[in-house]
Amino acid sequence: MSDPVSVSILDREFLIACTAEERPGLIAAAAYLDGKMREVRNAIRAPGLDRIAVLAALNITHELINLKQQGATDASDVAQHVQALKHKLEGVLSASVK
Repeated sequence: MSDPVSVSILDREFLIACTAEERPGLIAAAAYLDGKMREVRNAIRAPGLDRIAVLAALNITHELINLKQQGATDASDVAQHVQALKHKLEGVLSASVK
């Protein structure tokens, strides 16, 4: 069952329907977005909620892409290490069988 949750973003209240399980994530996401929008507003000192929202969204998207790329790089590094260990184990096992 969905219940409305009130979140504050840049001093504006929004009611958003979500399940009880989604509530903590929604509140955390709204707080994060609020913080990013405040950073942008303070940095550009320009009026316009639309501009602030778009710039905050671009900043968050940039962070997400960087994290995904870092995760892919980490996964690739792990795969390479696993492959190297596999070759070492195969070498040890084949040497011990002889």
